[in-house]
Amino acid sequence: MDISSVGSLTSALTQVQGSDAVSTLVLKKTIDLQEQSALQLLQTLPQVTNNPPNLGNSVDIKV
Repeated sequence: MDISSVGSLTSALTQVQGSDAVSTLVLKKTIDLQEQSALQLLQTLPQVTNNPPNLGNSVDIKV
């Protein structure tokens, strides 16, 4: 390996690490935005009414 290529390799690796860090930050921000959107959608769902207390207490089986 040539000594002069070590400097260019180091700068290339630094650029890759920098772009990886930026990509990770963008991904985290995107996930946060999706989480907020999902929570807003869940909050807009109508409230479910409770079933009567006798519903579901017995099962009819015909053999």
